[in-house]
Amino acid sequence: MNKKEIAEIKRSFNEGCGFFTLGNILYAYVDAEKNVKYSETKSYPLMPEDEGAVVMETLKKTLSGSLGKNLTEYEFPNESYEEGGAQHTLYTAVKNHLEDEAANTAFINRIVENTDYGTAYAVIAGNCTYSILVKDKNDTAMDESSSDYNFVVTAICPVNTGDDGLFFDSDLGSIAKKSNTEMIIARAPQDGFFYPVFSDRSPDVNSVMYYTRSPKKPNLSIVEDVLECKFDFTPDGEKERFRAVVANVCREELDYTVITSINDSIKDIIDQNKNETEPPVIDCGRMRTILSIAGISSEKLEALDSVYESAVGDAALTASNLVENKTTLAASEITVNIGSDATDKVRTTVIQGRKCLVIDLDDPSVKINGIETKIEAGESGGKETEAVTV
Repeated sequence: MNKKEIAEIKRSFNEGCGFFTLGNILYAYVDAEKNVKYSETKSYPLMPEDEGAVVMETLKKTLSGSLGKNLTEYEFPNESYEEGGAQHTLYTAVKNHLEDEAANTAFINRIVENTDYGTAYAVIAGNCTYSILVKDKNDTAMDESSSDYNFVVTAICPVNTGDDGLFFDSDLGSIAKKSNTEMIIARAPQDGFFYPVFSDRSPDVNSVMYYTRSPKKPNLSIVEDVLECKFDFTPDGEKERFRAVVANVCREELDYTVITSINDSIKDIIDQNKNETEPPVIDCGRMRTILSIAGISSEKLEALDSVYESAVGDAALTASNLVENKTTLAASEITVNIGSDATDKVRTTVIQGRKCLVIDLDDPSVKINGIETKIEAGESGGKETEAVTV
């Protein structure tokens, strides 16, 4: 799925859309010891309004966030469609619209047996139908549908008792500590997935979309064990591998100008593709161009293919996961943060044999520890220097 397809499903995911319906809802409560303490299937249209609103809100959140960060599409391996496999289990649940008790039990058990949480959690799964709108040659949706897209959205939500602190008891006229023993299911899921994905305006039963609220710490047990998919890298993992490739290829040719040029090139790629439906990626070929523009010699670039394959393999890296919004220079006991529009005001150089960081200040007024100061030209030993005066 691309950004446009995700936006279409998310936009339609509400009761006010005449082309979307939410049918059966499958609930399960799992304790910290992986015991299913409760499981039930309800009809969403028959739910009390307040309960239904929470369910709709929770399920819709599994469609939120950025593609490549919170949302990642995975393709099932071929063996996953065999009976008992992840794809087969999900396909059966979708085909039965969460109505078949045996299929629902297999669906929940697959999650429970393979998920590593260590705490109690709730599973909320919803059977959804979206009547795919016909689009004209200008890509404008028309008020008619061509076919139905049936899918299941699953949210996995943390459960806790909370701590409500002190409260005022109006009957007793006193303030006391409130002890909350009810298990509260969080409205915001920690993880989730929906299947099948909506690709090229039709269901793709060979892929699943995984959602995580914490892109830096996705739940690998869900990706690799529940869904049986191959996990690649977290956003931070992509950045680490990118940095490793740059460092190993460029080595002594790396300096401030080269590093900021690389970052600027990636920002340009993101800006140039901001209206595209697919997030831009950096593969080995594109990385070669970026390093060449930054001034890396052809001799150094000869090693790029092997270094890239060793660090990344044959995958491409998501550009938005690699870009730095600010430049940070760090040395022993000194850290300087530079905004994205000010990288040209900083340079590294050697002055009288000492390695120096030089910052051009157009405005002579600066703040040191929050106090306004001015930098004025002065004289020291016959050479012009800069003195900071308060």
